[in-house]
Amino acid sequence: MSELAPPVAALIEEFSKLPGIGIKTAQRLTFYVLRSPADQARRLAEAILRVKESIIYCSRCFNITEHDPCSICQDPQRDRQLVCVVEEPLDVLALERTGAYKGLYHVLHGALSPLEGIGPDNLRIKELLERVRHEEIHEIVLATNPNFEGEYTANYLVSRLRELKSELAPRQLKITSLARGLPIGGDLEYADEGTLRRSIEGRLDLGA
Repeated sequence: MSELAPPVAALIEEFSKLPGIGIKTAQRLTFYVLRSPADQARRLAEAILRVKESIIYCSRCFNITEHDPCSICQDPQRDRQLVCVVEEPLDVLALERTGAYKGLYHVLHGALSPLEGIGPDNLRIKELLERVRHEEIHEIVLATNPNFEGEYTANYLVSRLRELKSELAPRQLKITSLARGLPIGGDLEYADEGTLRRSIEGRLDLGA
């Protein structure tokens, strides 16, 4: 790319670092920005900066938010005895679109993957266990993705939550998962609303 002007080459390089963006797509995006009106390019740049400067993680559920705690954690209409565990903030959006879930959330920010060196200390698992210890939670819904990493993570969480049960007595803790119907190997964020709604309403008791 030595023949390109340095600002153009730099923008292509930055676009190509985004997930799912190859060099050809990065080039197309760069030249789209070049052809766009200056105010449109400025709005894009400002939106990116606002996201980086104003978005934080909720200190309770670790979803993304502008205010801590987030609006879901602050909502008095939410069922505080029910917590749904998801991998990413986009999964929260997918579940919220169904209108079927009325509890709180806990975002892990990933899934366990030994091959990639992602272990329990790299996720928000310790924080989840602390919430279960100190909050009046009566049901945990495991809503990790229906793929190998998601299932591995769910199984690990079940074992850790079972270990906690003696500490919680006499409080009972129910552990459930989304009902079958989600495509195997897919991501929760891509499931249609009807399938997700049925999965929430028909969630399975893991008997933990």
